[in-house]
Amino acid sequence: MKREFEIHASQMICVICGLVSFLQIGCQEQAKLTGKPLTEIKFEKLVYDFGEVGPNAKHTGEFKFTNIGEGLLNITKVERCCGVVTRLDKMEYGPGESGVLKVEWNSGPRESSMARKLKVHSNDPNTPVTNLTIKAKVVLQIDWEPKRLKLFLDEDNAGCPKVTISSIDNRPFSITGFKSTADCITADYDPSAEATKFVLEPKVDAEKLQKNLKGRINISLNHPQGKTAVVLYSVLPKYTVNPRMLIMFDAEPNKPIVRTISVLNNYKKDFEIESLSSKNNVVAIKILEKKKIRNGYQLEVAITPPAAEGKTKFTDLFSVSIKGGEKLPIRCNGYYTRRKAKAKTQQSTLEKPSQSN
Repeated sequence: MKREFEIHASQMICVICGLVSFLQIGCQEQAKLTGKPLTEIKFEKLVYDFGEVGPNAKHTGEFKFTNIGEGLLNITKVERCCGVVTRLDKMEYGPGESGVLKVEWNSGPRESSMARKLKVHSNDPNTPVTNLTIKAKVVLQIDWEPKRLKLFLDEDNAGCPKVTISSIDNRPFSITGFKSTADCITADYDPSAEATKFVLEPKVDAEKLQKNLKGRINISLNHPQGKTAVVLYSVLPKYTVNPRMLIMFDAEPNKPIVRTISVLNNYKKDFEIESLSSKNNVVAIKILEKKKIRNGYQLEVAITPPAAEGKTKFTDLFSVSIKGGEKLPIRCNGYYTRRKAKAKTQQSTLEKPSQSN
């Protein structure tokens, strides 16, 4: 039985291969019978590599092709990726005639590797869709250090280092702008000065920085191969709350749930917790125990969900008030249990009187 199955499978494969060959030959024979010769499009290359290119510039390339068939080649559509422009002088090409598909795209301001796909649709019966690729590597001719800043609220000027910007190709340039998130960080510069290297001394506004613990600095330049130097920054916050979000499943209305919350000072400074409260007064929260631990406190709290009133979940925002005015947020998401509703349904089914004949 097994051998018979193997024979049948082998025969089936032969039949499928034969059908494919028959269809290909059939198309060719049909073209001969109908008097319509086949067309065939052939591209010189399927991948156009721009290599290393500069930023903020327009780049153009060409895909050359020829109709090597005997019929009239008709290009019906060119599918392209966003950011790529394509141009054809015409859509029809006679036997032996060549054409050019022109592509155009703009490189971005940062170093990156780019790859875009194009699809050329035609009446070539063997290759109705030709897949093309353009690729490039965007390279800047400026460099800067550091590219990331780690800042600290307890250090002079937040411990911000100097920022050095250099021209890789030794071409002089000027600094034309300096902008940071919420103007937390500024720097003095002379837009009329030209050089192949600049060293900036950023100045930090500590008060603004406390309200913007993450951000970026954009330094504008007039170098043709590098218009912007981007420096990201992050600040070690004074306090850390863990967990930052409380999630409670199977909650029951007006039944307290006990959770543990830790509040730490990242700069190892003593502090006092004044209160823990609900911002929206949706959920009741109460400190059961406050225990002093290293660099902070461990709180045992009771969270009491509100009445369900047909809802399946509840949300609130808690606030830990630190003596001195700082408030630390804690989000709360709760989901009511469904067991009670299920039990009531089962109970009502049991209590339902049976019908007698």
